[in-house]
Amino acid sequence: MLIPQKALSRRTVLRGTSAAFALPLLDAMIPSMKATAATPAAAASLRRIGYIYIPMGFNPAEWIPEGDTLESLSPSLSPLEPVKHQLSVLTGMDLQNAYPGSHATSNSAFLSAARAKRTESTDYRLGTTVDQIAAKHIGTKTQLPSLELSMDLLSTVGQCDNGYACVYQNNLSWSSPTTPLPSEAHPRIVFETLFGDGGTPEQRREALRKRASLLDSVTDEIKRLKKRVGPSDRNKIDGYLESIREVERRIQRAEATAKDNPLPDLDRPVGVPAQYADHARLMFDLQLLAFQGDITRVVSFQLAREASTRTYPEIGVPDPHHPITHHGNAPEKLAKIAKVNQFHVSLFAEFLQNLANTPEAGGSLLDHTLYLYGSGMGDSDAHDHTNLPILVAGGAAGNMRGGRHIRYDSPTPLANLHLTLLNKVGVPLESFADSDGTVDELFDPVNL
Repeated sequence: MLIPQKALSRRTVLRGTSAAFALPLLDAMIPSMKATAATPAAAASLRRIGYIYIPMGFNPAEWIPEGDTLESLSPSLSPLEPVKHQLSVLTGMDLQNAYPGSHATSNSAFLSAARAKRTESTDYRLGTTVDQIAAKHIGTKTQLPSLELSMDLLSTVGQCDNGYACVYQNNLSWSSPTTPLPSEAHPRIVFETLFGDGGTPEQRREALRKRASLLDSVTDEIKRLKKRVGPSDRNKIDGYLESIREVERRIQRAEATAKDNPLPDLDRPVGVPAQYADHARLMFDLQLLAFQGDITRVVSFQLAREASTRTYPEIGVPDPHHPITHHGNAPEKLAKIAKVNQFHVSLFAEFLQNLANTPEAGGSLLDHTLYLYGSGMGDSDAHDHTNLPILVAGGAAGNMRGGRHIRYDSPTPLANLHLTLLNKVGVPLESFADSDGTVDELFDPVNL
């Protein structure tokens, strides 16, 4: 089937009262040529990258796979079985600039690979993080250059860890060495950032009171658009908008439940789901929608905060997370760390499967996305920054070689991986922080 000569713009937006909905990539947005021939070029141009941070290291005995392939996944990584062909595990990476060793520097060095200035005041200094370098190159044509997300309220100020200001622990992303970017943990605020169309917070709340859903305000626009596209595109539009509607319903349910909970978790914003997993799934789903609608192409997500005392009774870990990570090689504490590791990985695995199940340009969202998942700390008992838990997932438009376990015999800068991924999404840097090479074995050498 030939696509009409006058294609829809990729920037087509449905506008209503206080709402603006970007659309997924439709066949009608690909210029006049056969769809089967157009999709490879379209896929190659879809460059997206995400970064997910987990705190306080890992239990290596339960994480590191045996062998050089992922034929048999380790217990902590077992939830990734359905997507392991689009996954690589890297063992032996380090962050030398995170030393002398702290929770604050684990977090701050993860995306910057830079040494934080030790200060308890506002004269903090770090380095521009890789997500923001990517945003300056691939985020200029999207509604949001980047999206910064977290799971916890980051309200602490002053000195948080061994003489380091709390800003280092609170913020993953820095747009310059002196400009940390705050993250957002509240799904409603993220939702309205993605789909709201201006106005003050009070005006948006009033608009919401007048209708059950943001989508209700664009009903007429949807009807007009669907008359211009074919059956396949109509199905894509319906599926995308229903996904948005379902996320909004879940946010509304969480907000309604919060009214009956006078004593929320102090680390959890009021109005988010009571269960950690439900909150995390919402934040992951918002990332999927942001990528699908090309609202942003760069995301950072702090899945839990360094020194977090969050408990996980739902997986049999009622103890606060931070104290158990000072394990002293006690088997029972190491077992609990492994459970938390596996739980966090399971949420990431669900998200990757959702990306893989979302069609786009002859493939899936996962095919056209790269995610780096890991921690800036290795052994939490020692507060060291070597042998970090690092995963890379995605397709990179078909060029990533998945199913692999890449081991380094000597400590290798995490900056090498950052540089490689930046290059892969179209950022032409020759070096980054303390990099001394690239990780070319992650990708098909023919298509590098």
